[in-house]
Amino acid sequence: MRESLSPVDPSLRTLSFVHRFEPATEHAATPLLLLHGTGGDQNDLLSLGRMIAPHSALLSPRGKVLENGMPRFFLRLAEGVFDEDDVRRRAHELADFVEEAGKAYGIASPIAVGYSNGANIAAAILLLRPQVLAGAVLLRAMTPLAHFEGGGLADKPVLILSGARDPIIPAESAARLAATHARVGATVEHRTLPVGHELSQADVALARSWVDGRLVPVDT
Repeated sequence: MRESLSPVDPSLRTLSFVHRFEPATEHAATPLLLLHGTGGDQNDLLSLGRMIAPHSALLSPRGKVLENGMPRFFLRLAEGVFDEDDVRRRAHELADFVEEAGKAYGIASPIAVGYSNGANIAAAILLLRPQVLAGAVLLRAMTPLAHFEGGGLADKPVLILSGARDPIIPAESAARLAATHARVGATVEHRTLPVGHELSQADVALARSWVDGRLVPVDT
């Protein structure tokens, strides 16, 4: 598998994460950072990204952690039990990549669109390195850090979409995630849909509407 499939410049394929980059097709200030779930890769969410923001630049890294051969963004000790030291380390590592890619590709701070494990690492980045993201769409996310004291999200917009029949994400954990981000300053919208852990057309429609209101054209 190639390290990166950037259509912009092959010399930029040495960034710190295997990734895909697709440039914007129209001038827009806010690209998307696409973060896959367990077992996914850098290609998984490209079509979702295009459905949510058809004209934005897309940056899609592959998680570096392998669990039974399946890529993830951080270690877990059991289903729903995270290695929080690794969460913190990997969140900073991924945030460094986002800054690195921003310079390499000339893009602004992105809105993260994460699914499951990808949503959890995006939630951690928002808490630990909020300045690298313009906001986040967290699809089927749960609290990545049991204890967090801090602030600095300063009205950062966050959309959390949960599933009422999700067998993996407890409703209490999703609610605690929303409360934690709101407590440290984010502007949080939390919606629970009548679905399970899988994504639905309702997720796509809600995410697209939410993101569309935050894409500001760049003056040319």
